[in-house]
Amino acid sequence: MIDLRAITRTVRLPDDRMLHILRGVDLTVATGEHVAVVGRSGTGKSTLLNLLGLLDAPTDGEYLLEGVPVSRLSNRARTLRRGADFGFVFQQFNLLPGRTVLENVVAPLMYAKGREFWRRRTLAAQMLDRVGLGDRLDAMPERLSGGEQQRIAIARALVRGPRVILADEPTGALDVQTGQVVMDLLDSVAAETGAALVTITHDLSVAARAQRVYRLADGVLVPLDLGTAGAEWVGDVPTAVGAAARPRELAPPVPREPAHREPAEPAAPAPDQQPAARHDGGERR
Repeated sequence: MIDLRAITRTVRLPDDRMLHILRGVDLTVATGEHVAVVGRSGTGKSTLLNLLGLLDAPTDGEYLLEGVPVSRLSNRARTLRRGADFGFVFQQFNLLPGRTVLENVVAPLMYAKGREFWRRRTLAAQMLDRVGLGDRLDAMPERLSGGEQQRIAIARALVRGPRVILADEPTGALDVQTGQVVMDLLDSVAAETGAALVTITHDLSVAARAQRVYRLADGVLVPLDLGTAGAEWVGDVPTAVGAAARPRELAPPVPREPAHREPAEPAAPAPDQQPAARHDGGERR
């Protein structure tokens, strides 16, 4: 489905220095596969996602989408492929202000054609029901919780049946429990539809859900095995790590039984010391 080969992305800074964001990135994502990319803020994760979603173009290298070089696509063809084949889920939801829940999810279908266009409100309502918001169609998103707003964003991303779901820090603005619900939803929908899911995150517990995990640091993408990553990697990602994703976690020490010792004989008082006076059953004051 997706094949990146030696992708680089470089931008020129105001002082004419060159900033190398991505350096020779290789990545393949198959249909129905879940891949996660982890790394600290500022390492190029969002740039990589924009390249995958045809929102940006690489400086060098080759991007094959279903075997077709993206560089050969016209701007219009890229726009059509992006709208039809890719669904985006962002950390900040990016919902349309002043629009109802239903109107937000209908928005991508305004660019559809034929039957999909004429059934846009029905399709949007069905997708909202699928994410558990079937009774919130006429509500305003700003009056809903963060978890509900993210579910609106997911419904909007999935309403056109994309073949690739790109999730950029999908749980970053949510509490842990709500984040787990959102990731459960993304995983289940991707599994049901056969869509590829690429999750960009700094949270190792989110990354642990993926079939393959990569680390992006200094523009270089390398495979990461969460089961063998050392403490240095945990330091690179300052986040709470769930039990399923704790690298090289050591078992807590087993308490030991205290060694059995015979009670020591009381020391005899020195010859020049007299025992203290005893009262109340022999207790000392």
